[in-house]
This record gives sequence, C-alpha cells and structure tokens, in this order.
Amino acid sequence: MREEQLRTLLQGVRAGSITCDEAIGKLRNLPFESIGYATIDHHRALRRGQPETVYCAGKTVEQVKGIVQRMLTQDVNILATRAGVEIYQAIREVEPNARYHEDARIVVINRSPQLPREGTILVITAGTSDLPVAEEAAVTAEVMGNRVERLFDVGVAGIHRLLAHRDLIEHASVSVVVAGMEGALPSVVAGLSPAPVVAVPTSVGYGASFGGLAAMLTMINSCASGIAVVNIDNGYGAGYFAALVNAKRSVEAGGD
Repeated sequence: MREEQLRTLLQGVRAGSITCDEAIGKLRNLPFESIGYATIDHHRALRRGQPETVYCAGKTVEQVKGIVQRMLTQDVNILATRAGVEIYQAIREVEPNARYHEDARIVVINRSPQLPREGTILVITAGTSDLPVAEEAAVTAEVMGNRVERLFDVGVAGIHRLLAHRDLIEHASVSVVVAGMEGALPSVVAGLSPAPVVAVPTSVGYGASFGGLAAMLTMINSCASGIAVVNIDNGYGAGYFAALVNAKRSVEAGGD
C-alpha cells in the first residue's frame, strides 16, 4: 500500500464514505502477509517509497504467480526480476496489462506510473554482452520514475567511442556503468563525470575473469572517487540505488 492510498483510506473513514470495517479489511494484511512459502512485505512502499520486488530465480512459476496475486490486492506497481517467458505468461493470467522486458528479464506491472523526476540517469555498458544487466538497471530506474539514457558498447578497448559522448556523461545526474572483463570502464567514467557513478561488474569474460570477480575487484580498487560498487550482475540493485541518488538530487533541486 502506497502512502497516498493510505491517506485516501483514512480520509474516507473521516468523511464517512468508508466504514471502519471496510478500512480494517484493507489494512488487515499490513505490514506483512504470510502465504506459506513467502512472507510478503506490504508495508515496504510506505517505508521506502517503492513496493517489494519479486526475485523470480529459484522460485517456481506458481510461487511467483501467487506472490504477485497477493501483492495486487494492495494495488501497487510490481517488478518481477530474473523472469523468463514462462513466468511472464503466468503473471499475465492475473494481470493482462503486465509488460515483459525481455532483455532486462523483468516483468513490470505499472498501475500508477510515476512522473519522471528532474535529472537523468545514464546507463553505460562496456560491451554488448553486458546488455542484460544494463537493461535490468535501466528498466528498474524507469519504473521508479526516472529519465534514463542508454550508452552501449563504449568500453576502454575503443576509448574514443566513450569520449564522443562527453556531453552526455557530464550532464547526467548519476551514471550506472556496467562492465565485465577487467572492469575498467567505471574508473574512466568517474574521471569524466561530476556526478556519482554506480559500478556494476558482470560475469562476462574469459576464464581468468572468475565469473566477474576480477571486474568487481578492479571497481572496488578504483583510484577514481565517487564510485559505489554493487554485486556481480546486480543490475536491479544498481538501478534502484541510482534512482535513490537521483531522487535526492531532484528534491535538492526543487523537484518532486
């Protein structure tokens, strides 16, 4: 349940258009609800501004479908990450307007789209192979009400490709930089940008990249300042963090 929904509910009780029993029925599952295999946090939107996200990996199709069904009783926007087509089809059975972002592997139910905040989040990849993680970050940030620009395949192996977009980098409110292999790109972007950089190591690379560990260690050890590093392949976490940063900057700039 979002803050505006709770406010409307309480105002309805005060005005007499909603009975106390009706209000209790709507509030019964706050702050959380157990459905056996999952305990759904219905109060997260009130605390964080965004509802709980469904991480689909490791869950059965029926489990994901059941969680989404219960979340929809609170009329919230829903992100289901690491979702395949089979999960998308199951979610559409309970919400026909669900949208599938195949590259991002995210199902989105966006019942109350947020107006874009001030500022722009720039999502950059070193290579095309990093696109799934980058799109996960981009879609997450967009659903959270942010303008997102994309700049793909501009890694350090051809640094001129990145430098051709200096203006875009300099005007971004926050950049999400996604890279595998040696993971050098976030350091370069941070050296060019006056804004925070969220670095995302990916598992892209040959054997000695150790499934993204080499890229992560490079990013953690960056000499450039202003970099925050999320876990390997965690595009969702990067997009969420970037959205929080942009929300803070938007408020400071006088936006919503």
